[in-house]
Amino acid sequence: MTNDITKTLRAEAPLAVVIATTLAFLVFGKDWLSDLSNPLWLALMFGWLFAVILWAALKVVHHADGLAIKLGEPYGTLILTLSVISIEVLMIAALMLSGSSNPTLARDTMFAVVMIVLNGMVGLTLLLGALRHHEQHYNLQGANAYLSVIIPLALLTLLLPDMTVSTSTPSLTGFQSAFLIVICIALYGTFLAIQTLRHRGYFTDDHVEAEAGEADHSDHGALKPRSVPFHALLLLAYLVPVVLLAKKLAVPIDYGIEVLSLPAALGGFIVAALVLTPEAVGAVQAALANRLQRAVNIFLGSVMATIGLTVPAVLAISLATGKIVELGLQGADILMLAVTLLVSMVTFSAARTNLLQGVVHLTLFLAYLMLIFAP
Repeated sequence: MTNDITKTLRAEAPLAVVIATTLAFLVFGKDWLSDLSNPLWLALMFGWLFAVILWAALKVVHHADGLAIKLGEPYGTLILTLSVISIEVLMIAALMLSGSSNPTLARDTMFAVVMIVLNGMVGLTLLLGALRHHEQHYNLQGANAYLSVIIPLALLTLLLPDMTVSTSTPSLTGFQSAFLIVICIALYGTFLAIQTLRHRGYFTDDHVEAEAGEADHSDHGALKPRSVPFHALLLLAYLVPVVLLAKKLAVPIDYGIEVLSLPAALGGFIVAALVLTPEAVGAVQAALANRLQRAVNIFLGSVMATIGLTVPAVLAISLATGKIVELGLQGADILMLAVTLLVSMVTFSAARTNLLQGVVHLTLFLAYLMLIFAP
């Protein structure tokens, strides 16, 4: 009993660092971040926040894995996805309600998530998985179910506002906003019912998962999960500081971008990448362990939840406060979204993946990064 408690305290030692850092920045952060003109101090603030957020994100993945083992798929990855996306929604809502006027905030954040996940995460996951296992298998019905919801959600929310003529900007009228809120909630709610109740088997691959689990146990030692409340509480304990510290991290990022005259979109990309770190780490670990189905559930579920939850939230805030929200993409971003969705359909049209698909998605991700610096 004493040994178990000692092991638990050692394993969760990062929580003390995460909480201490969060409290320190809540109390002293305003003073610490008020003057970042010293390059060394700027580097210290950025490095400290980045490292602690990354450490917390890795622990989030650990406890999500524990829940996945206890509850089974797809519940484990669903919990991880909803936790991270809920934080993203809360961050956007807080910024919208803070009084700052940024009508494209939600659009830029959602587009960054789509590009990071469908190109960066998918490409890296498929590439690393292929390098270790050559070809990997997943449940094709589940991937098709994800894409059948992601495609209309993405087109209706990020392209439709460009095509409407009721407003002079890529925004929506009150009636159009209410329609999109209902559509997003209905589609996402229906999908959750399919995923967790009616067709749960679409999102599992029992044969491959069992083989991967046996390999993990024999070669690397299997994760020994604790109780569901234990993992759930600690997942939240690590996850909440991430959003609090991410807001603080935005200060040195924004300052550095201004001083170095870097693109404004880079700041949102860095923060979005950090928020998505738990899912990225979880997807890569799953692919390396030859559990590609879990990786598919993570990255496709992340994109769908981002659009399905963020759009209703920001449009509801817009209707309630009168703040203008511009969702329509502009210029090259429209082409990048269309190509990404088309390539994703091709990638997930067969039940096996290979190295080439990973390289193609990473190429699109590099194109997205290039357009941030040279739009």
